[in-house]
Amino acid sequence: MSARFIAHLDMDAFYASVELLRYPELRGLPLVIGGRRRVDANVSLDDVPRLRNYLGRGVITTATYEARAFGVHSGMGLMKAAKLAPDALVLPADFDEYRRYSRMFKDAVRVITPHIEDRGIDEIYIDLSDLVLPHTDSWARARDVGASLQAAVREATGLSCSIGITPNKLLSKIASELGKPGGVTVLCDQDIAARVWPLAARKLNGIGPKATARLEALGIRTIGELASADPAMLVEQFGKSYGAWMCAAANGRDDRPVVTFSEPKSISRETTFEHDLHPVRDREALSQIFTDLCVRVAADLERKGYVGKTVGLKLRYDNFKTVTRDCTIEEPTRDAVVIRRAAGSCLKRVPLDRRIRLLGVRMSALTKGAAMSLQMTATP
Repeated sequence: MSARFIAHLDMDAFYASVELLRYPELRGLPLVIGGRRRVDANVSLDDVPRLRNYLGRGVITTATYEARAFGVHSGMGLMKAAKLAPDALVLPADFDEYRRYSRMFKDAVRVITPHIEDRGIDEIYIDLSDLVLPHTDSWARARDVGASLQAAVREATGLSCSIGITPNKLLSKIASELGKPGGVTVLCDQDIAARVWPLAARKLNGIGPKATARLEALGIRTIGELASADPAMLVEQFGKSYGAWMCAAANGRDDRPVVTFSEPKSISRETTFEHDLHPVRDREALSQIFTDLCVRVAADLERKGYVGKTVGLKLRYDNFKTVTRDCTIEEPTRDAVVIRRAAGSCLKRVPLDRRIRLLGVRMSALTKGAAMSLQMTATP
């Protein structure tokens, strides 16, 4: 395989950084994003709640680096985080705004190169080979291109990002973490032993908590120890496919291409309520939330140019039991009214005898569709 130069671009504390653009007076303070209490646009420091006063079930979506210094992190419950950083500030998540900034930073990168694999709201892979290989000092050129990408993102959004550039996606994902926040880290094959092997094995994207525990039981804690482990032993312990992958990944081998386009299988919206809602006493609130989810799914379909034929409902009760129901309609649509009607028919097929903690709507069986727009303004 010919030489490749693959970048992983990861936005720094993305959600929190977007909020700091709106509330610059909070910059430099420990701040977590999570929960659902709305804060006025003209916020003052006194208006923003502290974690110690937070009551609810929310989890941290992200946190500033000042908050992370106290040990809080994304996915942690806000009540638990309050014990670690009671004076940290908390703002509610605004995913519409985060998606808007996501589109902005990706559009800025596309001006430089179209070879982008979208990996989520705050990260992308970029194949820089065409921009780098014509130059004699290719690794120096790669660093320059990385700096140009950073500058373009900052100019378009006012936000910082971290970039890792290596011969493949696996190493680039690791490298982007090494320079956070705001770094450009360039690694070639010769750097693996010094820069990658000392890292914990869990730093390999694909080795989770269970695999980490099993590796530690075998005396393997670092990527370097995994790289030198007997391949036959890894296959015996973890299976043919996963064991072979572990051996290859620890040695920095990854042949996956940057996939610049893939058709989505479904488009969905869901929300977890701050407090469980009763299907009878909170019927009006649930109905409005349900309608809003359908409108948002319709808007997502419109923006991405798809129509769908299968409407799905997801509902989670207060006992954490989750049920799903689907129905297929006659003609593909992105009409919010049609989606709401079909999702409502799904709702009639689930028991409504317990409080509800999560509600979601999904559209699948997607195809590219002609432009159409029908907004839904009232609850049927």
